Amino acid sequence: MKCRHCQTPLSRVFADLGTAPPSNAFLRPQDLEAPEVYFPLKIFACDHCRLVQVDEVQRHDALFSSDYVYFSSFSSSWLAHARAYVEQAAERLALGPQSLVVEIASNDGYLLQYVQQRGIPCVGIEPTASTAAAARAKGIESLERFFGAAFAREFVDGRGRADLVVGNNVLAHVPDINDFVAGLKTVLAPQGCVTMEFPHLLRLVEQGQFDTIYHEHFSYLGFGTVQRIFAAAGLAIWDVEQLPTHGGSLRIWAQHADHARAVQPRVAALLAEEAAAGMNEPAFYESLQPRAERIKNDLLVWLIEQRRAGKRVAAYGAAAKGCTLLNWAGVRVDLLPYVVDASPHKQGRFLPGSRIPVVAESRLRQEQPDYVLILPWNLREEIASQLAYIRDWGGRCVVAVPALEVV
Repeated sequence: MKCRHCQTPLSRVFADLGTAPPSNAFLRPQDLEAPEVYFPLKIFACDHCRLVQVDEVQRHDALFSSDYVYFSSFSSSWLAHARAYVEQAAERLALGPQSLVVEIASNDGYLLQYVQQRGIPCVGIEPTASTAAAARAKGIESLERFFGAAFAREFVDGRGRADLVVGNNVLAHVPDINDFVAGLKTVLAPQGCVTMEFPHLLRLVEQGQFDTIYHEHFSYLGFGTVQRIFAAAGLAIWDVEQLPTHGGSLRIWAQHADHARAVQPRVAALLAEEAAAGMNEPAFYESLQPRAERIKNDLLVWLIEQRRAGKRVAAYGAAAKGCTLLNWAGVRVDLLPYVVDASPHKQGRFLPGSRIPVVAESRLRQEQPDYVLILPWNLREEIASQLAYIRDWGGRCVVAVPALEVV
């Protein structure tokens, strides 16, 4: 295997989580009679450019298929995040009716609905038919295509260049990151701006967030590495924000390398922070595996103890990170009989690998479990507040990452 950015042969193992099916390949009832395909979940770090990555063991068009079940609009905090971003970007970049905003991986229109409300022309590029249809139901133009350099040229020929190109949690999801960033360069207007949000590799390692590793995430990104990848395509990062989303994310602001926006002090400050944390040294990329094993073992021991004590445990949030955690720990329905999720697109299905059923929230009120394990720990405050009623029967919320904690 070679680095997908610089083509250096890879040998340094960042994390080895065994094998698992794709985390968003939720099963329908009829699928339970058939076998599942498991793929290695072994992650490597490039000793040259420091890009952390998994091999494309399954094609990305199979991972992001027409049956994709992740819809962004079912998180109120994520919607608030999107609205605030649109207000910030519109003011900072002076966007208006004369502008064009393009969002890559626009999902169900969770963000572009706020662009549209401001009277700014916008187009979503979203390869999954289910979410693109939901966006179109909101009146948002959505093109069902994968984004890359060839599509960018096609788009520019038909629609022109974009004043703002947005991509939230997509940069890590592309198997050919060089082609993707080259496409950003092509589709961007001369005075335009690209913003990309992605989980920060530094926070992943610091907090033991190994459950954010799954096959749909082809790359795990540090700021210095992203700066290098963008520079190779002729794009320069002029600002960066550190965000609390997804356990610690970055939002980069990039422009054509020959454009004149001043580089903000936060760029140099973050590069210095990464260097101080050891991200330029090999040891940094070998520190996650022991933490992943400890977190897995702590959860498994706790679940077994609750079962032996006669306590009932349910889970909340059928998130991809939860699938990674449960499959890595070998948790099945004997220890965790069901997981609740607000999305009707997931209810009635089963988690891949563990085959734990996904049910509606009414099940909690009916069965009144002693504990509810919050799988999307990045939304722990939102979910714990939503589930405050379980205290009426003495129920408690629990998270497993970055450490086992009864909330």
